[in-house]
Amino acid sequence: MSSNTFGTLFKYTTWGESHGVAIGCVIDGVPPRLDLSEEYIQQFLDKRKPGQSRHTTARQEKDQVKILSGVFEGKTTGTPISLMIENTDARSRDYGDIKDKYRPGHADFTYDKKYGIRDYRGGGRASARETACRVAAGAVARLILKDVQIEGSVIQIGSHKADERHLWENFLDQLREQGTSAGAVVEVVARSVPVGLGAPVADKLDADIAKAMMSINAVKGVEIGDGFAAAELTGEVNADQIQIKEEKPHFLSNHSGGILGGISTGQNIIVRLAFKPTSSILQSLQTIDTQDHETEIVTKGRHDPCVGLRGAPVAEAMLAIVLADHWLRHKAQCG
Repeated sequence: MSSNTFGTLFKYTTWGESHGVAIGCVIDGVPPRLDLSEEYIQQFLDKRKPGQSRHTTARQEKDQVKILSGVFEGKTTGTPISLMIENTDARSRDYGDIKDKYRPGHADFTYDKKYGIRDYRGGGRASARETACRVAAGAVARLILKDVQIEGSVIQIGSHKADERHLWENFLDQLREQGTSAGAVVEVVARSVPVGLGAPVADKLDADIAKAMMSINAVKGVEIGDGFAAAELTGEVNADQIQIKEEKPHFLSNHSGGILGGISTGQNIIVRLAFKPTSSILQSLQTIDTQDHETEIVTKGRHDPCVGLRGAPVAEAMLAIVLADHWLRHKAQCG
């Protein structure tokens, strides 16, 4: 199976399955002499790990990271960094009843038709469990970005937006009682990004960000800056006009989301992601089995009623990875 690697100079490869012994990643292209410890990485993994509230999956994974290589006496050596996270609370028996059925909304059907074999226990490689590896890689990427701050947050659950947060808890409780799920919108902002990251044709910064975000499980839409709302604006409104303020270029707005012509402007980079509703629900759904017979399915087990709730740390990580990669590429070409 190919396509487990992301990046050009800062590059990571993830490995492992949802119900396997462990998951992990190998990160290459990290400069030497950066301070790196398991405790530093762990703080980011703790933001993503499951079982932290009644509104997320009850699977109890500590997501304890182990550094296997690439670090000596607390410093990166410039060699590949290998990270491992053991799976300690996998419950494969939950999937025994559906091993021959395709779960609607999941990768079961397409994965099986493409490869002729699939790990039905939690989705195997197609599971969102893989995103823990991305969060770990994103923590390392942040070391390269120095003064850049990256922060993500959920701004919408279902039809309820950020100014209706008081409704979220009751709404999520209702979803769980009904055995169903909801989607969400996550916004990620990167501040203090230097000017000049990206390239104007095939390697646009926004194109790489979009690819990174779309590679996250359950993400079905990405917008940068005003995104789709820009289609409703006129040219003079959408234009980010520029003045000189305190002897420096100063933009009067940021409709572009911090990127023009595929290159960072120095403004905040603003990205929003749309997560679809969790596909594993307790509602009975129509499907087919591996013998192409029509049947029905109810997906039991421990699942998030809204997968987007744990999506913000993953989105932060992917933005950090893209920015670190482009920072290294920019330095390599432009000095």
